[in-house]
Amino acid sequence: MRRASNISRSLIRACFAPQFPEEALRAGPGLLLAPDPGPLLSLAQGLCRENGQQQRRELTVSHLYNAAIPQGWDSLYRGQPVDPFSLVKEEIESVSERLRRSIFTGIPTLRSAAEYFFKLGAEGKRLRPTMLLLMASSLSTYVPSPDFLTVDDSPPNVHPSEERRRQQRIAEITEMIHVASLLHDDVIDNAEVRRGLRALNSVFGNKIAILAGDFLLARASVSLAALRNSDVIQLLSQVIEDLVTGEILQMTSTDQDLLSLDYYVRKTFHKTASLMANSSKAVAILGGQPKDVSELAWQYGRHLGLAFQFVDDVLDFTGSTLQLGKPALNDLRSGLATAPVLYAAEEHPQLRSLILRKFKSEGDVELAQQLVFDSRGIQRARDLAAEHAALAAQAVQSMPPAVTEHALLCRQALTDITSRVLARKK
Repeated sequence: MRRASNISRSLIRACFAPQFPEEALRAGPGLLLAPDPGPLLSLAQGLCRENGQQQRRELTVSHLYNAAIPQGWDSLYRGQPVDPFSLVKEEIESVSERLRRSIFTGIPTLRSAAEYFFKLGAEGKRLRPTMLLLMASSLSTYVPSPDFLTVDDSPPNVHPSEERRRQQRIAEITEMIHVASLLHDDVIDNAEVRRGLRALNSVFGNKIAILAGDFLLARASVSLAALRNSDVIQLLSQVIEDLVTGEILQMTSTDQDLLSLDYYVRKTFHKTASLMANSSKAVAILGGQPKDVSELAWQYGRHLGLAFQFVDDVLDFTGSTLQLGKPALNDLRSGLATAPVLYAAEEHPQLRSLILRKFKSEGDVELAQQLVFDSRGIQRARDLAAEHAALAAQAVQSMPPAVTEHALLCRQALTDITSRVLARKK
């Protein structure tokens, strides 16, 4: 066991190199735990001596507590995608359980409303907490201890002493802010469906939905204050301001604004991307990263958030109600001109009058849909999403070299998330 734990990185790379037989590749993760690595290790050592590649950095077997890590190595060294969600699945479950406990209240109606989208099976994709825990690991000098897979049972107002617990709080806070914004949006949009369920406002009414959102923001604020980091508090407070700003921009836009793609992108940053950008930066700051690295984390979140929304715009035209968990063409019916529509208007000027009257006349939604499909609007919106996804991946590639194999794996996972965002169907 000791011999296996002292294998250098270069030896691991040699063991996983594509010129070795398939059985060697399959044996790679097991090699780390074998009492006598045997001939495969000798072969790798010989190659490393010949190429002058042997390094002294050790990998500690005790770090390999999660079966997803060896499985991920196999993908990493084959150059194949990894499953970002599997890498932090257990930790996400732990954070989700803590979140459910932290929003408990003795008022039954408020409790039912606040936990509506946090109940098992109703949590959604959990993209944001997954992204944040991967970002934390990608910048870390160590693999998180198995202790952090247990549920943190400390009260929300107690300062977490461990760095990883503080970063988990950011994942928790971010999800509470996100769901609070959905509750408020659904009231504003008079929505009936969310995540394949009846929207909270259609179950409890608008007043309860608004107050449940306010309650989640209050609980998020308590956890945020407990972190005792003024920079992080400012970043997450800015998110709440941006959510309000984005909604006001949408409600008060002039005719010129309604036809402007730049204005739409600006509004989209406030409403969607700010949360991902600022929470990513907060995780980096709590991890002790310098300003330039924290800024790269912010850029990653910003561009991923924009790409996510532009894909959402496309899916509003190409997806079904069953796939999306909300009505198709919902944006048009709500009077919103999204990226595909704005691009289509450049080819079909008659769309402009429909945009300006917010598709309120009879037949406007159907005509707008036809004109969008009869244009390059959807493809150009996809291209815009791909551009921002590429910029998000570039931010990861611009980070300083990863210190551990696990960090390197998490960086690949962050890059793979950008591809998954582009390929999603719901």
